[in-house]
Amino acid sequence: MDKLPHIGAVELGGTKCIAMVSDGEKILAERRFETRDPDDTLAKLAAALNGWNEERRFDAIGVASFGPICLDPADADYGHILKTPKPGWTGANVLGSLQRAFNCPISIETDVTAAALAEYKWGAGKGAPNVVYITIGTGLGGGIVIDGVPVRGRMHPEIGHILTRRLPGDDFPGICPFHGDCVEGLISGPALEARFGASADQIGPNDIRWDAPAHDLAQLLTSLILTVSPHKILVGGGVGMGAPHLLQGALKQLPELIAGYLPNMDAAAVQDMIMHPKLGDQAGPMGAVAVGLQSLS
Repeated sequence: MDKLPHIGAVELGGTKCIAMVSDGEKILAERRFETRDPDDTLAKLAAALNGWNEERRFDAIGVASFGPICLDPADADYGHILKTPKPGWTGANVLGSLQRAFNCPISIETDVTAAALAEYKWGAGKGAPNVVYITIGTGLGGGIVIDGVPVRGRMHPEIGHILTRRLPGDDFPGICPFHGDCVEGLISGPALEARFGASADQIGPNDIRWDAPAHDLAQLLTSLILTVSPHKILVGGGVGMGAPHLLQGALKQLPELIAGYLPNMDAAAVQDMIMHPKLGDQAGPMGAVAVGLQSLS
């Protein structure tokens, strides 16, 4: 029997990162690090990968990185982190640091797009031609996969910075340093803490203070349904998974927001379309593996 592809994988997050090795989709080993400055972090990731590569050469490496990041191979900044509030990371050459160290195909996607790809291959999006993955945590990001191909244009999707219609009477200004009350500025973890004056996990699920964030999430979901026409929308991340009442509160509002414009979009259809990811917190690591496998197809 042919050997499964031997894949090196990196999930580079804003606070932590993971280096992994897999045979096909089976992760064999991993090492975790705190995300510090680029030189230290990228060197540790490369060293971990190199140890496994010396035992058996990688067929490919997949990278799932926080963004914004340049994903246009024709651009001089391909594989570099773009302008980011994370200190020291603007301009960091994530892809180049690995290309200098390894002689194999290396592919890179945003962490949320990679998670969408993993869910398309192995999770709740399996069999769905059009999959959107949203993560709500320290920030809010989104990735789109259509027929197994990650969507990108001039940039990758920046779903978190969509501006939505506000709930009447909600005067929370938002915390996004660029847009104020874009959806990331309204319902990310830090935004909820600023709204509530306490961590979101300290606010009971029936507290009326969830009404405005649920409205904001419903607005975002409605925009995605009307623009992307997805078969599945998967909502993950620390807030997305840790506060299930936020998603359920949003889902209850969708039929009224869609207002009969789309056929068969009742409460049951909404529940079938929009859910938590099947892979849970493994969507990110498995996404990096999926990106590596994708480079061999």
